[in-house]
Amino acid sequence: MRAAWTLCLLAGLAGAQTPGTEPDLSDVAAAQTTITLAAPDERAQAIRAGYTKYEYRIPMRDGVRLFTAVYVPNDASKAKPYPLLMVRTPYSVSPYGLDRYKAALGPTEAYEKEGFIFVFQDVRGQHMSEGEFVNMRPHRPDKRGTEIDESSDSYDTIEWLLKHVAHHNGKVGQWGISYPGFYASMAAIDSHPALKAVSPQAPIADWWRGDDMHRHGAFNLQLAYAFFSGFGKPRPAPTDDESWDRFDFGTPDGYQYFLDLGPLANVPSSFKEPVAFWNDIVAHPDYDDFWKARSILPHLKNVGAATLVVGGWYDTEDLYGPLQTYAAIERGNPKSRNMLVMGPWPHGGWARGKGDRLGDAEFGFNTAEYFQPLGLAFFKQYLKDGEEAGLPEALVFETGANRWRRFEQWPPAAAQPRRLYFHAEGRLEWNPPTAPGADDYPSDPAKPVPYTQEISQRWSRDYMTEDQRFAARRPDVLVYQTAPLEQDLTLAGPLHADLWFSTSATDADVVIKLIDVSPGDPRGWDQTDLESGRKNRGGQQTLVRGEPFRGRYRESYEQPLPFTPDLATPVNFAINDVFHTFQRGHRIMIQVQSTWFPFIDRNPQTFVPNIFEARAEDFVRATHRIHRSPEQASSVEVRVLPAADATAD
Repeated sequence: MRAAWTLCLLAGLAGAQTPGTEPDLSDVAAAQTTITLAAPDERAQAIRAGYTKYEYRIPMRDGVRLFTAVYVPNDASKAKPYPLLMVRTPYSVSPYGLDRYKAALGPTEAYEKEGFIFVFQDVRGQHMSEGEFVNMRPHRPDKRGTEIDESSDSYDTIEWLLKHVAHHNGKVGQWGISYPGFYASMAAIDSHPALKAVSPQAPIADWWRGDDMHRHGAFNLQLAYAFFSGFGKPRPAPTDDESWDRFDFGTPDGYQYFLDLGPLANVPSSFKEPVAFWNDIVAHPDYDDFWKARSILPHLKNVGAATLVVGGWYDTEDLYGPLQTYAAIERGNPKSRNMLVMGPWPHGGWARGKGDRLGDAEFGFNTAEYFQPLGLAFFKQYLKDGEEAGLPEALVFETGANRWRRFEQWPPAAAQPRRLYFHAEGRLEWNPPTAPGADDYPSDPAKPVPYTQEISQRWSRDYMTEDQRFAARRPDVLVYQTAPLEQDLTLAGPLHADLWFSTSATDADVVIKLIDVSPGDPRGWDQTDLESGRKNRGGQQTLVRGEPFRGRYRESYEQPLPFTPDLATPVNFAINDVFHTFQRGHRIMIQVQSTWFPFIDRNPQTFVPNIFEARAEDFVRATHRIHRSPEQASSVEVRVLPAADATAD
């Protein structure tokens, strides 16, 4: 079927997806469809009446033409010029045809009422654009002549638009969520002088280190499989026909499906047709030049535009990206205006819902509605010479306390590193152990620990805040927790796991989970509570952050090496930032396990050169051990923020 718009099924929205947002990756593979508006809503009607649509094929420096749709306000004139606001996307700028209009042009309706010249472009090699599509196309810092990359395609597009689209004010902005966020980041590199404001939102930064497809080399099986079963199909020539059949899992139970699928070597035969990028993933299991070339972070330099990087604390796809994009722009452009917004959102949640809750967590109010006017104010300030947007360097939501906070930098300068050490009997303490000891746990690839209780073919969004009691009760999960806190405790910034680990096998993964344990409810639960629908959170173990690490990369991402059986070995890795307050009476819990399925593929636990080529007989049961002696003290480093060290909104 022809796809003119993408329904945000997992976001729970009725209607069209916000332009510039990535369709939820599972929606790309499962739910692209044409919206038939039996009774067009007021927003779509206003766009149809207030904007004129143009379609162009814009030539790049190598002669390839990129399909671009432009929506110009009908009242645009020399006396009333508008800035251009652009989205570059691999997910189609549909609907195609001058008589077919988008039902939304900006992140919110307020953008359309404010007035911009909205620009949407199919990136090179996708949908109606010519050329070859390359996933995470590497940046070329020393381009010459007709050499291209995504930065040059943005530059050439802006140059053409300024010369051929009437009634603009000479200023351009670009934004996008996830993959379109990557293209926004690319536009900022060596940016066109007219590009004044860029907002990479949940931008992909590195597909091996921490975004989408991998976490420290551990493969995100469920996401990558669902995504590339649809997105990875060939497109030999420009077309506005986006039809494909939904991938048939044959069961609603993703855990069982991927378990029955067996080793990763079986995956290609399960696809209906070859997927080229899956073959690239298989051919490059380590962090080699293929993946390094696709990391945008070393190239975020010569950024002339003001930047507003946006992300969600509960983004299971791209949390690494916004945090590292902001940090890289800070390092490479010390004089630029660079801001960060982090809210309590899943992937794109600031554009796809209220942001008042997620899974087993509630945030007290509609956090997305709080942010949306600030995003518009950012573009008005830099594209329309508007008033100061009122954005600080870092506007971040403090989960646990449920409030917005403002900082002059991120992480906050006042946040001080401290260590939580593992102790006997599952205790978690600030002091290192004084006696030798270790804790064993089994790990069986045939019975991996599920990452969620949700029964679904596609990856869960809610697991990021899910109650972890289902995992804590398993024998293959270690649990360490503090005594009830006497005072509120706020963690702000990155975490770091520093473990002494051994295994009876030759390979292993390690998963660290930071958890907020609610106090028990001493007064019990009565009929009034049940009738009100209020949830009893007594003893709830709410996930705050989880991070997997593939143990073979403990010394080098480039050169994996096996474990020596039963030899205590340092395993150290970074964990994405948190900003969370554990309230008085709560406990801090850390869970340790070695499977997190099918979010992360199964490590066979027998060292093989390439896990994508492991055989069924390579998958073995093993016993793992966390050491906690004075000489081999396992711990997690956190950053503690003193009370009242920021401005609260």
